[in-house]
Amino acid sequence: MIAFERHLAAGSTIDTIGRLVDKANALVRKVARPPLVQFLLRVALATPFWRSGILKWDGFLRINDIAISLFADEFMLHLPGGPYSFPAPAAMAFLSASAEIMLPILLILGLATRFTALGLLVMTAIIQLTVPDGWPVHIAWVAMAFAIMAGGAGWFSADHWLSKLHRRLFGARRD
Repeated sequence: MIAFERHLAAGSTIDTIGRLVDKANALVRKVARPPLVQFLLRVALATPFWRSGILKWDGFLRINDIAISLFADEFMLHLPGGPYSFPAPAAMAFLSASAEIMLPILLILGLATRFTALGLLVMTAIIQLTVPDGWPVHIAWVAMAFAIMAGGAGWFSADHWLSKLHRRLFGARRD
């Protein structure tokens, strides 16, 4: 009889632990709402690119000399056969700096979000080729970009509101 009572007591302990785990999971689900997570992922991925892009400009459509010299002397594509410098460093600096400003803005707004995340994923791949030792940071950017591409922008985005407007204006029509 004592063994049976121990079994019942153990069962109630397991049941209590199970209820506590369920409550903890419910609390975490309330805090980590998907729209909030999607927005924070967009902000987290946009931030390093924005900060990098801001440093490359000296004024409106004017790239600073440091950015150009980075593309001419420092940023080398590490491809089979050896490192290669970028063609036309001034053009590459301008394109990179433009993308580092525009893509984060689009990402924060949630406009063309999946394509914007894809653009930042491509930029991350190029950055990885030029700075191979940066992979611990780059892998986090890759993970965020894939999460955004897979999950979309969420309801707190221009994509969501434009889609909603499109459905309202054109969704009911059958041509």
